[in-house]
Amino acid sequence: MLNNKLKKKPAYFSISAVAKMFSVHQQTIRLYEKEGFITPQRSDGNTRMFSEEDVDKLEEIIHLTHQLGINLAGVEMILKLQKKIKRMQKDMNKIFATAQSELIEETDARKAIIQAQTKQLVKIKKSVEIMPTDDHNEQSTHEQDNFKDWDIDYEE
Repeated sequence: MLNNKLKKKPAYFSISAVAKMFSVHQQTIRLYEKEGFITPQRSDGNTRMFSEEDVDKLEEIIHLTHQLGINLAGVEMILKLQKKIKRMQKDMNKIFATAQSELIEETDARKAIIQAQTKQLVKIKKSVEIMPTDDHNEQSTHEQDNFKDWDIDYEE
């Protein structure tokens, strides 16, 4: 079965179309570009071409300025803080991923140590079980009494 996924071509909008979308004057959009909030691409004829990402960013800026009444300096601060937060989130994700992989490595190493020690205990237990009993030897009987109450199952 072939995977015939169609690639969506990126959509670009003219300044007049974007202005109509948001019911703002084209000069308002030019001001936001001048302030550095958006950077639309330019066609060969130097016409502004707004990508979907530009339109999304414009929507946010217009919401902040028109609906919330935030001035351009406030918008600039908000956008800078959002960028900084994204960068910090990325850094935190890297730190968490590193810590998780270190934890997995440490856990695996400790499991290996436990398995090796378990094998040694099993050998010791088996060697004690097959030790000959000497009723006349008090120390041997005492050692066996210590081991006979063990009901521990060890994985091999």
